[in-house]
Amino acid sequence: MIDLNKRSVLRIAALSVVAASALVACGKKEEAKPAAAASAPKADPLKIAFAYVGPVGDGGWTFAHDNARKALEKEFGDKIATSFVEKVPESADAERVMRDMVAQGNKVIFGTTFGYMDPMLKVAADHKDVKFEHATGYKNADNMRVYDSRTYEGAYMAGVIAGKMTKSNVLGVVGSVPIPEVVRNINSFTLGAQSVNPKVKTKVVWVGDWFNMPKETEAATALINGGADVLMQNTDSSAVLQTAEKMGKRAFGWDSDMSAYGPKAHLGSAVINWTPYYIKAVRDVLENKWATGDKTWWGHKEGAIDMVSIAADVPDDVKKKVDEVKAGLKDGSFSIWKGPIADNTGKVVLAKDTVADDKFLGGIMFYVKGVEGKVPSDKK
Repeated sequence: MIDLNKRSVLRIAALSVVAASALVACGKKEEAKPAAAASAPKADPLKIAFAYVGPVGDGGWTFAHDNARKALEKEFGDKIATSFVEKVPESADAERVMRDMVAQGNKVIFGTTFGYMDPMLKVAADHKDVKFEHATGYKNADNMRVYDSRTYEGAYMAGVIAGKMTKSNVLGVVGSVPIPEVVRNINSFTLGAQSVNPKVKTKVVWVGDWFNMPKETEAATALINGGADVLMQNTDSSAVLQTAEKMGKRAFGWDSDMSAYGPKAHLGSAVINWTPYYIKAVRDVLENKWATGDKTWWGHKEGAIDMVSIAADVPDDVKKKVDEVKAGLKDGSFSIWKGPIADNTGKVVLAKDTVADDKFLGGIMFYVKGVEGKVPSDKK
């Protein structure tokens, strides 16, 4: 009996040891199981704001900038958040708008017209933690840099087409404000036309504004009544093309493809693609590579300028000439501003075989031979 009890006790003890071992083993398994990793907080998007001089629906300059803004959103997704304010005057009001953009938490601000330069400099000086990007200007700071497009390349290509398509040998340009950018485009348009038709003359009417459809319409009408049968503009709306359509003449789209605004009049559109630069600028910020320096000035070579939607009735030899210009600009074998070039008083401004550098191009405030009149001294 005693032996039986001993066996029972031993059996119970053995079972207890097994059970305890099992519990220890289970405990070890539970300890070995890794705890769920805490999810990292999602980074706030980089806030980017754009100040536009005209309405986003202008069909030209501002429309092109806003298309690039949308392309940014597509490229970077939820890493960024963009916003814009349209119809911001080139005045003290621009400074107010930009200060408001800073107050809303924007860390990158694009000012998309020449007249924002000085207001942006003031705001940049007070907000060193914000990156400022200014279009078409020439002043920078530690946290403000300048970018531009070589719009004169598009103007030259338009001139090549205009020189062949004119019947009166009189071309017309509706100018916005007389700054080097615009004067350079007028001259380049004329040089392009003269490269295929030395007889052409160019007339200019200034409207003193970037976007003013009634004034642009009035100027285009005056040019046509003065004998011009092919028009180009350095203004932001489609009014010049629409006026040419109504009056049975030809014209170009500017900054964006305007073919739909005047399909019968439209000869082609000199367009700007801001997307490549905007993607680069934002990537610079996201990767902590953003820095100031020389102005970034991109053209056809970088995919920033093109001539598109050339009209079906433009002869094949003219289209071929435009293609040759594009190829030369892309590989560097062709220069639009290569001497000899004289102003319209006969003074040689660029000697034979001399290629203009960017400093020369940035200071052009004269008309080349073939452009009538004088460049106005006032900016507006």
